Amino acid sequence: MFSIKKSEMITKTFRLPAETLKKLEELAQKNNISLNNLIIQCCEYALENLEPGAEDTDICNESDAENQTG
Repeated sequence: MFSIKKSEMITKTFRLPAETLKKLEELAQKNNISLNNLIIQCCEYALENLEPGAEDTDICNESDAENQTG
């Protein structure tokens, strides 16, 4: 059966270097997605592809487990 899933979103403010923001905005526009959506995808990719032995990898794994059960 189809069910609608809603992710909890929290508003945060981050400072980005001007050049990084410019590149992200251009990339989002070229791919017809929102800047917010692009940032989420980038962060998720980075968390899923951390180098082995990176600090606090257990935090990322715990977050994945919570998402699968929630």
